[in-house]
Amino acid sequence: MPDWDHPQPFILSIKVSAGDIDELGHVNNATYVRWMEICAWRHSESLHLSMCDYRRLDRAMVVLRHEIDYLAAAFANEQIQVATWIVKSDGKLRLTRHFQITRPDDGLTLLRAQSTFVCMELSSGRAKRMPEEFISRYGGAVIGEKGSLCD
Repeated sequence: MPDWDHPQPFILSIKVSAGDIDELGHVNNATYVRWMEICAWRHSESLHLSMCDYRRLDRAMVVLRHEIDYLAAAFANEQIQVATWIVKSDGKLRLTRHFQITRPDDGLTLLRAQSTFVCMELSSGRAKRMPEEFISRYGGAVIGEKGSLCD
């Protein structure tokens, strides 16, 4: 059982496929980033913010920065879990997610990451304030300093 960095993670379970493996025989580092992206999207969808909503609102949360610590390798046919939490939102332009990737069989954390997202207007490609739906839905999912959900 993984020891999660924060309570109540949003979890995506993945079975490592042969296509995820690089020439060194383990999961390629770019694959972890792809898994983080998929997990963030699924989490957004669980908050009722889909690509259709992004288009309707002419806004999107896009990655500004990833900070990643690769701690251990994953291999073909292993089950892994990708967890995410929204840990900060300024309610204007930026939000921050934490990610943790674990291997449930031994509880080992394979990766920890922090990603900063900025709100962008799709039609112009420029940074633009978050619409109210982003503020309420993403903001409502922010965990507090001690890991509890903020009110």
